[in-house]
Parts: sequence; structure tokens; C-alpha cells
Amino acid sequence: MAIRALLSGYYGKGNGGDEALLATLLQMLPPSVTPVVLSGNPLVTQQHYGVEAFPRMQLLSMVQTLHSCDALIWGGGSLIQDATSAVSPLYYGIIMATAQKMGLKTIAWGQGIGPIKRRSTRWLARQCFAGCTQVSVRDRVSAGLLSQWNIPHILAPDPVWALASKPVPELEDLPTPRVAITLRNHPQLTVERLNNLVQALVDFQQATGTFIILLPFQQSQDLAIAQIMQSALQDNSQIISLEDPQMLKGVFRGVDMAIGMRLHSLIMGTSEGCPCFALSYDPKVNRLMEDLDIPGWDLATLPENPQVICQTWVEHYHNGKSLSAEKILSLVDGALMHREVLQTALG
Repeated sequence: MAIRALLSGYYGKGNGGDEALLATLLQMLPPSVTPVVLSGNPLVTQQHYGVEAFPRMQLLSMVQTLHSCDALIWGGGSLIQDATSAVSPLYYGIIMATAQKMGLKTIAWGQGIGPIKRRSTRWLARQCFAGCTQVSVRDRVSAGLLSQWNIPHILAPDPVWALASKPVPELEDLPTPRVAITLRNHPQLTVERLNNLVQALVDFQQATGTFIILLPFQQSQDLAIAQIMQSALQDNSQIISLEDPQMLKGVFRGVDMAIGMRLHSLIMGTSEGCPCFALSYDPKVNRLMEDLDIPGWDLATLPENPQVICQTWVEHYHNGKSLSAEKILSLVDGALMHREVLQTALG
């Protein structure tokens, strides 16, 4: 029996991590399911993935699209959190509540819940998750919260662990060894901290002789920072901007170390066997660091001396270890549990 499923997430906004979640979700959907995507850029989403796509912020269009579907999937990531905005969880909550009222099958897939600061957000989250047909989460804290609420769920590694990567031809012409850097705009990344990181990176490059790949995951958040770093590194670096999340993941096949702020830069790097160093701006990054023993700093406690930062990176470059092949395979296999959630609900 053919099923139409509406996929709701932070799609079509040019964020490599969220596009990777969408690509993984599409990869995992049962063959009998026709995906329909709510997107910030429906035309681009249609062109990239060959799916139906509709504007994510047009309420009437969204409700009409729901009426044409049999299921709704919250498609991965930290959708239910109010640390950055109280509006975001309300948006996703309205979609979920509407779908549940219509009697659609509803799936919360690969979720990372929180941080939740407001009582109203907590109430909304509890009601929405409780009404879902199936729920899967990607971290222990989210699972613990659902357990407190007595909501059945599956805990599995982030779905992007299971995303198939593609080789990046552009890398073939670049010098080796290579190190990938992914920074993003954030209040904790102050001008002073950015300047210290840039100086440390210049010193690191000179000490190691590495070629630096600057990898913006979201142009609007990351590109300007990448350009600042490139101007300091001059000919020893290159900015690589990729829209295909599978190729974005594939970059990490061809680098010897990665330094990243973004959660999915660290997941992609680690899953491709690359030693990673984290700069955390969010609890979700800290959770990954703890689970996989990834070294790094919270941005709030970043050393003020660029020489200390540089020396730490140099030591990690020479002595840091990647996850074992067995551990990576275990995490990939674990991430496939999110596919089982889809097959149980929709297959």
C-alpha cells in the first residue's frame, strides 16, 4: 500500500547538517513511501532530491499538504528546543498536533530534545511526543527525558552515521596532508576568540605543513568566518562549499584531522575515520564529545593564548586517534535502528 509522508525539519535552509538528515531519511524510507518535504527553498529541494516540496512557512499550504498525506515525520535534529527561539518548537508542535488531530501516523525520528527552558515548551513537547506512533532519539539525555514522561522510544546514534558518503573530485588536486575546519557564527565565538583561533590555526599550519580545508556547512553562518581564516592562511588553504550532503561527508575521507564546531561536522569526520577536535557551543556537541571521548573545549572556556591552542592541536594532529573500524561499524549499525522505526510505522 502506497503511503504519502510529509517530512518536516529545518530543510532547504542551506544547513549541511540538516540536509544530511534529510538525505539520510530519504535513504531510509521504505520503498512504499512517497516523501513530501516542507522546505525553505522548495525548488532547490525538488532539484536536489527529486521529491515533492512545499514552502515550510505557509500555513495554508502546509495544512493542505497534510490533508494529502497519510503520515508526518519530524525529520531529525534539535527541532524541539527553545534555547535559540520560543517560536521554533511552537512551529513544529503545531504541525505535529495538527497531524495527530487529523489521525495521521506521526513519527518523531532521530530527535535531539532540548535544551528546553520554558514550561510551555516542555508541556508542548510532552504532548506531541506522547501522541506519536513511533519515536526515536539520538542521545541519552533525550531518552532520559522521554523516560521521565513514560513515552516509549528507541535510542540510537544520530542517523547521519549511516549516511552513505561520496568521493569529492575537487580534493584530488589539493596538497596533502590536509586538515578540515568548520566554524560557525555564534555569540560565544566572540571577535577576540575568533582572532585567537585564526592565529592558532596559522601557527598550526606552519608547524605541521598541512593544507587547510575550510568547510562552511551553512553559507549564511559559516562563509564569512571561513573567508577571514583564508585571508590569514593565504595560499595554504581553500574554501570548499558543497550542497550535496553525501559529498560533504566525503570530504572527511580525504583529511587527516578535523576541527569542528558543528555537531554533524564531528559526526561526519568521526564516521569517516578522521581524528576530530571539538569546539563546543551547545550541549549536543558536549554529549557527542562525552560519548566518543572526542577532545576539545567549550568556547566559553577557550584558552586565551593562541600558542596553547596551537600546541594542543599539534599534539592531537600527531597523536590523536580515530575511532576503531569496529566502533564505527557499531555506530553505523546502531543508526540503522532509525530505519527500523520507519519500517515499523510505515512499512
